[in-house]
Amino acid sequence: MRVYVAGHRGMVGGAIARKLTERGVEVVTRTHAELDLTDQVAVRTFFAGQQLDGVVLAAAKVGGIHANNTYPAEFIYENLMIEANVVHQAYAAGVQRLLFLGSSCIYPRAVPQPMREDALLTGILEPTNEPYAIAKIAGIKLCESYNRQYGTDYRSVMPTNLYGPGDNFHPENSHVMPALIRRFHEAVQSGAKEVAIWGSGTPRREFLHVDDMAEASLFVFDLDKASYEANTQPMLSHINVGYGEDVTIRELAQLVSQVTGFQGQIVFDASKPDGTMRKLMDSSRLKNMGWHPSVDLSHGVKNTYAWFLTNVAPLQSLSTVR
Repeated sequence: MRVYVAGHRGMVGGAIARKLTERGVEVVTRTHAELDLTDQVAVRTFFAGQQLDGVVLAAAKVGGIHANNTYPAEFIYENLMIEANVVHQAYAAGVQRLLFLGSSCIYPRAVPQPMREDALLTGILEPTNEPYAIAKIAGIKLCESYNRQYGTDYRSVMPTNLYGPGDNFHPENSHVMPALIRRFHEAVQSGAKEVAIWGSGTPRREFLHVDDMAEASLFVFDLDKASYEANTQPMLSHINVGYGEDVTIRELAQLVSQVTGFQGQIVFDASKPDGTMRKLMDSSRLKNMGWHPSVDLSHGVKNTYAWFLTNVAPLQSLSTVR
């Protein structure tokens, strides 16, 4: 098989590409410098020159609350263009199997917990990341529309909050897990007595290790068409992927502080936005199909911090010296 993994340099795309390679699949990749997925002509030319058996669309512009609030136009434009170009050109090139990776933010802000797939489009989205969520919803509907009109087999998986090796640890544009790991690590290194965290600490979040997400993605990708269609609906075809349990941001901060060795005080700034108060996925559809996560949160945070110490912290030290 030849499978194109769009976004192979990202955390999830990289994990999926590694697992495909381990299976003996020929993984086709392109960096952003080699292929700008927002460029329709470039994407058309790329697909026309390949003979692909499948596509995994993990490429996206992503970020946390700060990034979504600061760059809303970029988040909706770039993600819409990436999805539209890749899905359409995959179809035009005759690719029958495609897997689109979305996000749990597609669900309404005030949605019953845990969030079921059929909660999609039933209410108002969380304002802090609405542009990104709209783009991801469009990606689901692109896949469903091409399936309905052209008979393709394009599938969508919606992960909960992901973390793990390869994450983005940028001080401003990262998600909560890598942001906390970096902040507590730097506090330990500088001897800081306290770490301040945005929000009240009461919102609850679910976290799934990227290796689990990669396994779940390929589980769905590999399902025969009859099995997939037996567990979904033509216009409600996406599948949630979660760990099944959530923790408060306060509990997460305490866990990260223990893993990094921080012994100071944790201060929560309630004047900053909390975002959605709870985001827990109902992953019963996927689990009933036979998939279950294997990496618990404590082990996952330790694994992620070890990767950070090897791959990110040394670069921070070099930057400081310069």
